[in-house]
Amino acid sequence: MQTLLAQASTSTSTGLGTAAAAAGYSSGPPIAMIIGNAISVVLGICGMLFVILLVYAGVLYLTSQGEEGNVKKAKKLITSAVLGIIIIVAAYAITRYLFQALIQVTT
Repeated sequence: MQTLLAQASTSTSTGLGTAAAAAGYSSGPPIAMIIGNAISVVLGICGMLFVILLVYAGVLYLTSQGEEGNVKKAKKLITSAVLGIIIIVAAYAITRYLFQALIQVTT
């Protein structure tokens, strides 16, 4: 009969995380945070574009000199720009809420 000697280890930690931290590597931010920040940047840029469109429409309205076509075009642009800003603000609020909830769940 042969005797088998085995050593059981209860620790599942390999020390890899400690070695990586000592070497200067980190796990970095969660992917949800990176995606959320990217969406926030894109929505911010879209918001700025709608504000620029609103300013352009205002200038067009002021310089239309009573021409019905330019006044109608400016009013349509103003309506579209305000609607776009409302949609962008709502989208920003929704994505911010969802990604904060997602980050809290994953961490």
